[in-house]
Amino acid sequence: MAENKTKETTACVAEFLNAVADETKRKDSFRLVQIMEEQTGLEAKMWGPAIVGFGSCHYKYESGREGDMPMVAFSPRKAEITLYLMQDPVEKEKLLANFGKYKTGKGCIYVKKLQDIHEDVLREMITSAIGYLKTKYCASIS
Repeated sequence: MAENKTKETTACVAEFLNAVADETKRKDSFRLVQIMEEQTGLEAKMWGPAIVGFGSCHYKYESGREGDMPMVAFSPRKAEITLYLMQDPVEKEKLLANFGKYKTGKGCIYVKKLQDIHEDVLREMITSAIGYLKTKYCASIS
């Protein structure tokens, strides 16, 4: 079974975010750290070279695959900020209806800038994602 490539590291979150070239994306990233820390009560940590994550969930799927992942996370990519918020699909659709301007991928949400979305809905999504992971996938949480 393949090993998970994205693991928690000891790299400095602030150094990573300060290296983000786009000023708006850099400021939005620091704001996301603040929002996610407030909602989760967890400190930001680097996961791999480019993901800022909060908390750690040890998951084990029915297929036997297991590993560790952040409870919630984001990554300031070149084109957009990628939000990693695994949620119940029905709940996710309800929240996205009032989220603002975004695109979705297989398991993530893309936003150009925080100004395009509703912060209160983002906070609800973070809380919802943590609750979903705790009940659905996480064998252990830290």
